[in-house]
Amino acid sequence: MIASFAPPLPKCLRPSSASSIAAAADARRRLPGARASASPSSSPAASSSLSYGRRRRRRPQNVDGDFFVDTTCIDCDTCRWMAPQIFTRVDEMSAVFKQPADKEERLKALQALISCPTSSIHTEKPAPDVLVAHETFPIPIDEQKLLGVYHCGYHSEKSYGASSYLIVHAEGNILIDSPRYTERLARKIEMLGGARSMFLTHKDDVADHKKWRERLGCDRIMHSEDLEDSTAEIEIRLEGRGPWNLGRDIELIHTPGHTEGSVCLLYKPLEVIFTGDHLIMTPTGLSIMERYNKCSVTAQLNSVEKLVDLDFRWIVPGHGRRIEFKSSLEKDLVLKEFVQQKSGKPAYI
Repeated sequence: MIASFAPPLPKCLRPSSASSIAAAADARRRLPGARASASPSSSPAASSSLSYGRRRRRRPQNVDGDFFVDTTCIDCDTCRWMAPQIFTRVDEMSAVFKQPADKEERLKALQALISCPTSSIHTEKPAPDVLVAHETFPIPIDEQKLLGVYHCGYHSEKSYGASSYLIVHAEGNILIDSPRYTERLARKIEMLGGARSMFLTHKDDVADHKKWRERLGCDRIMHSEDLEDSTAEIEIRLEGRGPWNLGRDIELIHTPGHTEGSVCLLYKPLEVIFTGDHLIMTPTGLSIMERYNKCSVTAQLNSVEKLVDLDFRWIVPGHGRRIEFKSSLEKDLVLKEFVQQKSGKPAYI
């Protein structure tokens, strides 16, 4: 059982600025249409084999050809970082800017189709090779540098398309945040040894955590500050400021800001940190997603500063692109500069 030895932090003040209210309203406006597309018959798993038969409204921004994105896209960015050779952002939604030119590009496009949280990616013609794409999940991130770390795919609309990861570990495998529940993925994870724990970085990306608990028997871990009705039965609750240890080589680091209970997971042997929504990489650079902040931007920047001097070279976020730094020193310099620019703090000496 994980224990803490520090007093809990006071709850953060929740901002109610016009910009945050507008952002929330914008998200609410866009999600209902996407939810309507995610009925059982039109789930990504189903659409992967049947999407060619649907007559969804094809966005005119797509180039001509087999693959296309429809108008239910929620701009979650999943397809754009999974298959950047095929998908891009046009008018605040994804679109196909180039059709796959070879088997590798087609596989990437099909993996993105399967992972799309709102079934917004389709093919005009039957795609029998989609079954091959299904079998690639969970996908190894880097079999040389991050051995045993997998991207689960099957992103969930419930977490706005956030990524979930699996660490295959000698002391018990760990799911990081929740993918959409599918029998196919569950079987593949069981083939890799199942999961002893499900670490939930924060309250936004819990998705189908109950179903995974029932299937795998994994103990769910989450900070008490982020518990809600849907997560009230979490098995292991983190209290206070941490850090906490999960086995001999994994450390959990409290990084409040995006939410009161945001926590990052540092896997020391591979020098990789899983940041949830605390810190991400977008096409334009590092981001803390201020417009979606639910606690305090100032607290979040202070938490980014906590990551300086920790020994890691990889950042694997819940949303957006992964980052590999040349060294821990380079990472420190980048994070210091980011905090300085965002907060207006004096430059580090």
